[in-house]
Amino acid sequence: MSPASPSLPQRHAVFGTGMVGQAIAGRLAAQGLAVFMGSRTDDNERGRAFAAAHGERACHGSFAQGAEHADVVWLAVNGQHAEAVVAQAGPERLAGKVLVDLTNPLDFSQGMPPHLFTGPRESLAERIQAAAPGARVVKTLNTMNCQVMVDPGRLSAPTDVFLSGDDADAKATVAAILKSWGWQAPLDLGGLATARGPEAWVPFWVMLYGAQGTPDFNLKLVRS
Repeated sequence: MSPASPSLPQRHAVFGTGMVGQAIAGRLAAQGLAVFMGSRTDDNERGRAFAAAHGERACHGSFAQGAEHADVVWLAVNGQHAEAVVAQAGPERLAGKVLVDLTNPLDFSQGMPPHLFTGPRESLAERIQAAAPGARVVKTLNTMNCQVMVDPGRLSAPTDVFLSGDDADAKATVAAILKSWGWQAPLDLGGLATARGPEAWVPFWVMLYGAQGTPDFNLKLVRS
């Protein structure tokens, strides 16, 4: 484990025990930061395994316990459950916290390709902000797979990561974390409403994944 960087927030909660949650929590733990893995219950098997594998600064429990624990909360759950998870965590516990939204509003109920379950004039990030009005929501990392999220250097060339949010300080905090992972210049798109763009990209990402047979790719803006 690396010594914790004093320039980064020290206490993190990752909501979600799946591939994305495990990747994010593992990367934070490798930096020596305190990481709480949150789930619906306080005895989740994968949460227990994460805590056992990552030393004394790692722990696990319920979403509500995680919200109490952390300065930064990472929302790494299925997008269809995101608002319910915020409700379980407790909007009052999330007030003032940086809430990093990694989710996508994908609906696979009609088969492939998926469609968005949000309307044309909203994003899931905006719904999450409405569900936790006191939280400082930042949308990022939703345009790529979880391995690229935490290790952008696995790709053959630098690519781009985006930030959307209404709180400039929260975006600066998230940008600092992303830079510590190797993202060279996170691109601030503006307010949280701009999250509609990156979320709308993801059904096409799914098609590209199917065409290529690998999830190891990402967007790169080529400027004149």
